[in-house]
Amino acid sequence: MFKDGSYNISFNKKGKEPIEPGKIGKIVAICAVLAVVLIGVLTCFYTVDDKEQAVVTTFGAVTDITEAGVHFKLPFGIQKAEKVPVNVYQKIELGYTTTEAGYVANPRESTMITGDYNIVNVDFFVEYKISDPVKYLYASSNAELVLRNLIQSQVRNVVGSSTVDSVLTDGKENIQMQVKELVTQVLSEYDIGLSLVEVRIQDAEPPTQEVIEAFKAVETAKQQAEAVINDAKAYQNAQIPKAEAEADSLLQNAEYLKTKRINEAKEQVAMFNAMYEQYIRHPEITKSRMYYEAISQILPGVKVYINTSDGNDVQMLLPLDKLVGGN
Repeated sequence: MFKDGSYNISFNKKGKEPIEPGKIGKIVAICAVLAVVLIGVLTCFYTVDDKEQAVVTTFGAVTDITEAGVHFKLPFGIQKAEKVPVNVYQKIELGYTTTEAGYVANPRESTMITGDYNIVNVDFFVEYKISDPVKYLYASSNAELVLRNLIQSQVRNVVGSSTVDSVLTDGKENIQMQVKELVTQVLSEYDIGLSLVEVRIQDAEPPTQEVIEAFKAVETAKQQAEAVINDAKAYQNAQIPKAEAEADSLLQNAEYLKTKRINEAKEQVAMFNAMYEQYIRHPEITKSRMYYEAISQILPGVKVYINTSDGNDVQMLLPLDKLVGGN
């Protein structure tokens, strides 16, 4: 009923009685409550992957770190969970970028000056992990950028103190080790929740083709020298046992001759001592015997007879060979 006394009656399309405004408000209120409840239920739970950890904050303050699984949190932004890939090896490419199309060089990062004032292009591949999710999120505004700048600084520091030969040939492993040690040391001081896994020189070459060919020739010469040295060592290893065996044989033979000579000398001494004892007892007989034995040795094959007399002017001829045991 309006002020002028008229009525405005509304009917729905089916001719039913009109809906009262109070009921509409109740329906709207119920729908709003149901929507709030639904949003609250949907934001109460979150899932963490097995490669992640979740940092839970309550009104912006860190209150928990959760592992893989389904977890509950307070809704409506009271608690928030930010997932961090802690069990994933992540990479940084310095001096190049790997894309689906292939390899793209970045000379601004790869061009460096060595300690002996030569220019080289060095590409580095770096692997790292998130060691502390809380520090990773809140200790710096961009932990990856901090790590990238730190690696670039230490790489140029180490390459700048190395010779061009070591950078391009046999000093790569030492350079990698030095860079890793320096970056790890500074990372522990920064404490931004990152840990270095590996630093590897992906490629190192001079900036011009002529220099590249020259260093390839040097590398080839070094490899050939190593091959010759290895062959010489193999020959040495083959000859040493043979020489040692010959030396051992000579030593054994010398030891045998030494023992033989000593035994012969002892035998001669024993014979001399025995002869000397006989000489002491019967000097004349011993002298004659020694004389006859000397004659038989000087004149081999000659028969010697001894002329003897028994005092009656009877002479006897005795063959010497019978007396000394000859044939």
